Amino acid sequence: MIIDLPSTSTSAINKALVDLRETGGAVALGRVLTLVVITDDAHAEDAISAANEASREHPCRVLVLARGNKRGAARLDAQIRVGGDAGASEVVVLRAYGPLVEHAETTIVSLLLPDAPIVAYWPGVAPDDLRTDPVGAIAQRRITDSAEARDPAKTLEIRRATYRAGDTDLAWTRLTNWRALLAAALDQPPYEPVTSITVGGAPDSPSTELLAAWLAAKLKAPVVRARTKRGTGVHSVRLERKSGAVELIRPDQNVATLTQPGQPDRRLTLARRPTKDCLSEELRRLDPDEVYGEVLAEGLPQVNKKVMSVRDAQSAGKLSAPAAAAERQAAAEQRSARVSRSMKGAPPEPERSGGMTLAAPVSPGPTGTDEVEAAAAKTPARKAATRKSTAKKAAPRKRAAEGTTA
Repeated sequence: MIIDLPSTSTSAINKALVDLRETGGAVALGRVLTLVVITDDAHAEDAISAANEASREHPCRVLVLARGNKRGAARLDAQIRVGGDAGASEVVVLRAYGPLVEHAETTIVSLLLPDAPIVAYWPGVAPDDLRTDPVGAIAQRRITDSAEARDPAKTLEIRRATYRAGDTDLAWTRLTNWRALLAAALDQPPYEPVTSITVGGAPDSPSTELLAAWLAAKLKAPVVRARTKRGTGVHSVRLERKSGAVELIRPDQNVATLTQPGQPDRRLTLARRPTKDCLSEELRRLDPDEVYGEVLAEGLPQVNKKVMSVRDAQSAGKLSAPAAAAERQAAAEQRSARVSRSMKGAPPEPERSGGMTLAAPVSPGPTGTDEVEAAAAKTPARKAATRKSTAKKAAPRKRAAEGTTA
């Protein structure tokens, strides 16, 4: 259900929310936080859609500050969405025009849920200093997305210079699966130190920069950045060790190949995570992300010191060509298919019951049916012969017994 409130005020919005609660039941209860989304009027619907999906895991009140045209008279239009149009939350869209565009943040104060944490989310361009922003100053968590910035590399430097506990970036959240796979690969023997790191990715991908910074901060090894085409995101990671390299390559932004010494190549689903999944992950925790702060402070300065193209990195042996990984994967699949076919042709193992092996039934040969029928026909004759032989042996003993008695 959508209720439009044109040319309204915050008091009228609160009154409408109370009326909805009384007529529709517990619509506004059970919310765990207030999510404040700051965006422009053109991109408001995309942000609302992501917030609605995230609210199914984290019921909340979503306040959307959609800044409109700064020209014209001051006006505040509101829209309340509940039920199927709001996921598991209640959405209040505030569209400010004229002078209110610069002071729209003051309208949210009376709409905040009492005694509930506040999370601020900028899906597009965010302020340079979140600490001095009116909404950022009152929020426990501040979520930005440097991938939406005009200059992602410069934005990361600004985030590093102005970082405060509680800040996070969806470009960092998109790396969760990459970090998990690489950490799991290094958590297996042999436990050798990493001597060098090569990270390939697009120059406009802040996630690539943060991944390289995370590896540099945690592994204490030199990092080389290999640049791919713009818009390709994170492409590959290669970790050199004495026994061999651990390499994770994603050439098509959907399926990646993990290569480890002494193990067959593995193909893994590693598609780009949608915004709603990243936002849901960030809303699971309201405490500061200390690892993200460490990556900004310690890892980011170690990146961008040495940059080369991905082709040069492949020529220098710092990265494997995707075609080589595909060939190794095809060979591994062929070996697996041969093993599977040989196992299907092997005789079945005998059944076991109570720790004893049960003999498998013997199948008759080409003339097995005739032999079985002949054996069945001979069975009565053999039984009769056995009875006659027993009777002959028992007769002398019977006569001797009768004579003694007499």
